[in-house]
Amino acid sequence: MSNTKIEKLIKQLLTEIGEDPTREGLQKTPARVARMFADLTSGYTTSLDSLINGAVFTEKVHNMIILKDIELYSLCEHHLLPFFGKCHIGYIAKDKVIGISKIARIVDMYARRLQLQERLTQDIATSLQSVLNPLGVGVVIEAQHLCMMMRGVEKQNSVMVTSAVHGLIKDDPKTREEFLSLVIRK
Repeated sequence: MSNTKIEKLIKQLLTEIGEDPTREGLQKTPARVARMFADLTSGYTTSLDSLINGAVFTEKVHNMIILKDIELYSLCEHHLLPFFGKCHIGYIAKDKVIGISKIARIVDMYARRLQLQERLTQDIATSLQSVLNPLGVGVVIEAQHLCMMMRGVEKQNSVMVTSAVHGLIKDDPKTREEFLSLVIRK
C-alpha cells in the first residue's frame, strides 16, 4: 500500500466534497488517513502461519475451551464504515491447544481487512479448524455496523449476530447448546 498515493486520493476527495485540503485543520489529514488505512487493513499483510508462529501445543485435552468478549473493529466492505463488537470462540480440543493470545490475533488478522461480518465469522472458524483439527469449533460475533447506524436506515440499536460452527459443535445438539449457553448473554 502506497501512503503517498492514498494521501493524493484523500486530498482529491476533500476537494471533491467541497473542502479545502490546504486549510489548517486539513493539512495533515491526508497523511493521517493514509496511516489509518494502513493500520485498519494490516490483515492483508499478515499470514496465519506467521501469526501462529508455532504456538500450537500437544496436550491430552479433550474439553471445550472458550475465549469470550474479544473486541473487534473492522471496516464494512460496502461503505468503508466501521463495524465493531465482540467475538466469542470455543473449540473442543483433540490433543492440541493454541496459545490464547493467538486466538485474539486471528480475530484481528481477519478483522483488519475489508469485511462482511458473515465472512469474518467463517474465516475465523475455518482457520482454527485448519490449525488445530479439533473435535469442534464455534465462533459467534455480535457487532454494530455504522453503515446501519449513521446512514441509510439509521437504526442505532441494531446488533448483527453471526455464527459459524464445525464438528461436534455443529453436529451434536447438546454440545452446540452448551457452547451457545456459555457465550451468549441472556
